[in-house]
Amino acid sequence: MSTFHLSRRSVLAGTAAVAAVVSLPLVQGRAQAAAPAGTGYRWRNAVQGGTGFITGVLFHPSVRGLAYLRTDIGGAYRWDDRTDRWTPLTDHIGWDDWNLLGVEAMAVDPAHPNRLYLSLGTYAQSWAGNGAVLRSEDRGATWKRTDLTVKLGANEDGRGCGERLLVDPRDSDTLWLGTRHDGLLKSTDRGATFEAVSFPAAPSATGQGVTLLVAAGRTVYAGWGDSDGTAGRPNLYRTSDGTTWEAVPGQPAGTAARVPIRAAYDKHTRELYVTYANAPGPNGQSDGSVHKLRTTSGKWTEVTPVKPGGPTDDGGTDSFGYGGVAVDARRPGTVVVSTNNRWSLIDTLYRTTDGGHTWKSLKDKAVLDVSETPYLEWGADKPKFGWWIQAVGLDPYDSRHVVYGTGATLYGTRDLKRWAPQIRGVEEASIRQLISPPTGQAHLLSGSGDIGVMYHERLTASPSRGMASNPVFGTATGLSLAAAKPSYVVRAGWGDHGNGAFSNDGGKTWAPFQAQPDVAKTAPGPIAANADGSVLLWSFGTANPGYRSADNGGTWSEVATFPKGATPVADPVDPTRFYAFDTTTGTLHASTDGGRTFTARATGLNSGDTEFQLTAAPGRSGDLWLSLKWNGLYRSTDGGAAFTKVASCWASYTLGFGKAAEGASYPAIYLVGSTETITAVYRSDDEARTWTRINDDQHQWGWIGAAVTGDPRVYGRVYIATNGRGVQYGEPA
Repeated sequence: MSTFHLSRRSVLAGTAAVAAVVSLPLVQGRAQAAAPAGTGYRWRNAVQGGTGFITGVLFHPSVRGLAYLRTDIGGAYRWDDRTDRWTPLTDHIGWDDWNLLGVEAMAVDPAHPNRLYLSLGTYAQSWAGNGAVLRSEDRGATWKRTDLTVKLGANEDGRGCGERLLVDPRDSDTLWLGTRHDGLLKSTDRGATFEAVSFPAAPSATGQGVTLLVAAGRTVYAGWGDSDGTAGRPNLYRTSDGTTWEAVPGQPAGTAARVPIRAAYDKHTRELYVTYANAPGPNGQSDGSVHKLRTTSGKWTEVTPVKPGGPTDDGGTDSFGYGGVAVDARRPGTVVVSTNNRWSLIDTLYRTTDGGHTWKSLKDKAVLDVSETPYLEWGADKPKFGWWIQAVGLDPYDSRHVVYGTGATLYGTRDLKRWAPQIRGVEEASIRQLISPPTGQAHLLSGSGDIGVMYHERLTASPSRGMASNPVFGTATGLSLAAAKPSYVVRAGWGDHGNGAFSNDGGKTWAPFQAQPDVAKTAPGPIAANADGSVLLWSFGTANPGYRSADNGGTWSEVATFPKGATPVADPVDPTRFYAFDTTTGTLHASTDGGRTFTARATGLNSGDTEFQLTAAPGRSGDLWLSLKWNGLYRSTDGGAAFTKVASCWASYTLGFGKAAEGASYPAIYLVGSTETITAVYRSDDEARTWTRINDDQHQWGWIGAAVTGDPRVYGRVYIATNGRGVQYGEPA
């Protein structure tokens, strides 16, 4: 997921840090009006299986089989051993609150097992909204919300650091909240209100601030990420009275202990274990260490399993930091820590049973079973033990039940040898493209950030073929099906061995284009196949022209008249026709010679905004729908010569088509937009004259403006691309 560098913000001790308290459902929409109820739709995830960075996992210390999980952009989840799956807890977060789907931290109350707290806020940039705290008395089934006046950064550097939220061990009504730019906040009413407290360290431009909060007995420790780790500039503080904070004496210094990443307390030995790195991660770490503090005497001991910097077999350097740490609640001196950003020798977990005197790597004898989520094989490569391991959990009721998060999944074991994804229910992909073919085995093809394209034979299981390979893409940038020849599909994306590929079996297997324009390596963009698959158009950003191929990607020629940066759209009936919308001028361009040349047609359509969507209605030539966000929805029935504004909605972000209702002559239309005061998901069975809202207040998923499509074979079924909750699909109940 994306990261950003932050600017400095300051906070004065004692100033209020809470703006408002609201009860759910969350307020949405242009006029902040209450949302109408959905109309009997059942919503589920199309199963991919994880597919995102797990930034935190937290076993409840007082309840067997209960745990919580957080992600950087996809919300929080609750685990239940009885069902062996995770339940999403934040799908109610709506369009206007999209920034709250990133979870910065979690906290539970050992004395009150049903209480759960989340601090939310994906970005701390000026364009992002402020953070919020959710508090629940029923394990996340319902929430109350406190809006903060500060920003949080769940998808920024340091997002895999320790929990920045903590219930005070002396008082369940007191809640501590660490921020990146605004110091330390405190609540004395269980998160209903917060105020800044005096703290010895001052925020800096690095934007880490408080990296962790942990209780050790009745003392609270706070890690600080804006120090350089040298002697005299401490990065670990503590309070024993809940009022006065002091630097912890004798703490580690130097590059390997620059940033405290996570900490865990062994209540049996009264030792606090702290992992360190020279950067907050998950990227950029090249040094690190592990230390323990005997809290009864103040003695520090380094217990680093393996020091970074050693040679590798290929002549490189074994550089990495340390990330996760968990202690065994049942066995004194038993601890698990993780390496992070160790690309040469691959990240691992180290386990000790003697307080860090000796360690064993759990990777060395691990047997990985990824059959439930085959995409983890990354094409032909064997699955790796993991990368970006900063979340580690050890079940307090089962010493052999260990879990750890990676950049793509959550692995778990119950015997310390056999590992498999423990990820059922978690879907975190950022979906970019959706296709529901009219024929074939698969009802869905999806293109995502980070994990390329998937072919979904079933919606209830991770695709058996994993990610589309030959070549493997990281992020997909384009996906297109030939409307009159649906077995032919093309895709584009970021890859190391080519940036475009085609399929002749509906997306089941792929072959790379024989050639590609040079610019494809640095700016792969959207791609389109014409109706019969004989012509391809590929776009490469606003700085480059579009390119055309009439031999299945064997050769490419520049199309000088194609508007730079536009998304090509093929006519679904006439193979000689393509369309493209130029956002800089608000002009619809069309080609009637198979994409060789484009000419301007309708003009004056909201120029200057780069976010739009042009969609062609299936089975009809020249029937175009143009979504222009809050400027509305427009339609052309003459191939873009003229557009008429659709009066039934005032905002349209993305639009798609599905099987027509019984007795209807026009396909069902699915819209993410606004017909009155709320941004929601709608269906129209009468050519956009009227709309019915089909999602509800508990199923909103934040920002869902990338893609929506109906199923051409199943009336009422709709697929929605989310930015962090994978593919949601709904069907009439």
